[in-house]
Amino acid sequence: MRSRIDFKVTGRFALFTDPLTKIGGEKCSYHIPTFEALKGIAKSIYWKPTFVWVIDKVRVMRRIRTQSKSMKPLVFSGGNSLAIYTYLADVEYQVQAHFEWNVHREDMTADRDEGKHWHVAKRMLEKGGRQDIFLGTRECQGYVEPCTFGEGTSDYDGYGELEYGLMFHGFDYPDETGVNELYSRFWRPVMKDGVVEFATPQSCTVRKFVREMIPNPPRSEGLREEGLLDELD
Repeated sequence: MRSRIDFKVTGRFALFTDPLTKIGGEKCSYHIPTFEALKGIAKSIYWKPTFVWVIDKVRVMRRIRTQSKSMKPLVFSGGNSLAIYTYLADVEYQVQAHFEWNVHREDMTADRDEGKHWHVAKRMLEKGGRQDIFLGTRECQGYVEPCTFGEGTSDYDGYGELEYGLMFHGFDYPDETGVNELYSRFWRPVMKDGVVEFATPQSCTVRKFVREMIPNPPRSEGLREEGLLDELD
């Protein structure tokens, strides 16, 4: 599949936040990365509104370890507060992902050249990504490089199956679904010998309505409304 890429992502810390732990300002990371977090990394490597990244699977290479830190969250109303953030420490993952055309962006039909986008994505991956890489949150810097999924030794080879129960999967954004509503998706992942195969967004049956959301207009429409497109033409 020419739309598929494999990459390795590493970092000193990661924070794939469990929404239940945000109450009171404290955060605790899931033990494995979420679909949405890995999708964000793929978009930081290379992205255009022509397509949508889909994460196929992730392989946990290093043993899962956590480390807690005392933090001072930013409080806009003033005052000082303390919180405990629990991070994953010394992480390394192998990720396999592919892109699919965004059928709701008909204005980008002429840009649907699989070979072009695949080659650009490969070049951007070799350069470490087009944008900064973050492992779940901005304070967790990450680094990406090409790899072959499945190569090398994982600390979880031959470990067997490990179920994680109900877990956040990702968001359904209006520009990807064609519906002016934002939903959060949940699923029940299983890690087998260190590998988690992600369910597709369409196959996730547990969803929660978040709020109404109107997608940003295509760039050409936004420029025309501001009277800039005619100037450029």
